[in-house]
Amino acid sequence: MELPYAEPYKIKMTEPIRPSTRAEREQWIREAKYNLFKLRSEQVTIDLLTDSGTGSMSDRQWAAMMTGDESYAGASSYFRLKEMVGKLFDMPYFLPTHQGRAAENVLFSAILKEGDIVPGKSHSDTTKGHIEFRRCHAVDCTIDAAADTQLEIPFKGEMDLGKLEKILKENPKEKIPCVVLTITNNTAGGQPVSMRNIRETSELCHRYGVPVLFDSARFAENAYFIKTREEGNADKSIKEILREIYSNADMMTISAKKDGVVNMGGFVAMHSEELYRKVMQYSIMFEGYLTYGGMSGRDMDALAVGLDENTEFAQLDARIRQVKLLGDLLDDYGVPYQRPAGGHAIFIDAKKILPNLPKEEFIAQTLGIELYLEAGIRGVEIGSILADRDPETHENRYPKLELLRLAIPRRVYTDNHIRVIAAACRNIYERRESITSGYKITFETPILRHFTVELEPVKK
Repeated sequence: MELPYAEPYKIKMTEPIRPSTRAEREQWIREAKYNLFKLRSEQVTIDLLTDSGTGSMSDRQWAAMMTGDESYAGASSYFRLKEMVGKLFDMPYFLPTHQGRAAENVLFSAILKEGDIVPGKSHSDTTKGHIEFRRCHAVDCTIDAAADTQLEIPFKGEMDLGKLEKILKENPKEKIPCVVLTITNNTAGGQPVSMRNIRETSELCHRYGVPVLFDSARFAENAYFIKTREEGNADKSIKEILREIYSNADMMTISAKKDGVVNMGGFVAMHSEELYRKVMQYSIMFEGYLTYGGMSGRDMDALAVGLDENTEFAQLDARIRQVKLLGDLLDDYGVPYQRPAGGHAIFIDAKKILPNLPKEEFIAQTLGIELYLEAGIRGVEIGSILADRDPETHENRYPKLELLRLAIPRRVYTDNHIRVIAAACRNIYERRESITSGYKITFETPILRHFTVELEPVKK
């Protein structure tokens, strides 16, 4: 018989999981003001809030931590990381930051001015937050197909070139500091972008004299999908595909806590020395000196190894297989999600599960709370709370999709944990008719409210 699939690693260390009762979870979520971010980690059984900084590092990464050079300036750890960034992305100018939103902060501080327009596709929460904080406009150019969760196409996170060209035509290039291409497209369900769309987006932007910024949090997973789904790439290595991808970018920001498989770290990189000199002053102001930028030496060394390891096919294959397993189980149970399964998460279609719940009662958040109460599983809302209010009208924005993201940390949970997650989703789906009311906001911040929002149940 053909041997079954086995993960390309073995487990060296474990940590205990504390079980809880439903009564305890009811108390804890009430004390957290119905905000899943405010739960303590020990109050969570399976934590799918994010895949950012929550992965399990390899023995080579832990070994690299011991060689970290903590010199304030000119640390050898910096140069090892810089070498790896050059090897993978072929960008000569590089600044480390403590995480992805810090990379956005130092870059946007240099290139954005009030009134600017920043086209992109389903901007991530922090990207949109940084843009709108600077009184600029984030314009979504995602393909319409991304809004149909049941449509199954291989590259569902692509840029709509027609939408993008309309913006480029109607506005002077001086008003568009960059176009943001996100790989993979997290907010629309972890969906990838084809090499063809990457190339065509870059060509279109450069035709209008506008640079392209790659939001690269899950760059390796996007390369995996290009290799496995796009004709002409099957025989290429992940590293070869990455160099081809980034030959189309002018600059990049990254939260390295995802595909770099580290607990903390990020960076901004670019081809232009002129831009580097503009950005570096903000790096020094907000992050630290140029050769550490908010990261310790040990973290930079761990990241250099993580970038190398996680751009090998076997590691990516194991990780994406596990995400697909959850999708396959949900298919068996009839639970609707954003199809096909994403690279880092499954995005449950909350609107389809709770069709009678009004949008004003935050459909995806309601589903997330139900999943926590059911099994102690923590996901995150990608819906109306995350969408924030319109900065001009101050009215709630209601996106087309109300999704509950279940982000799978890398090399953390076993397939049995995945089966528990699927069973909990099934239980909620089978009792969905009993969920008749949601939540209302009692406290929120002007930007990125989802992190600290406070809610209470709507009484009917």
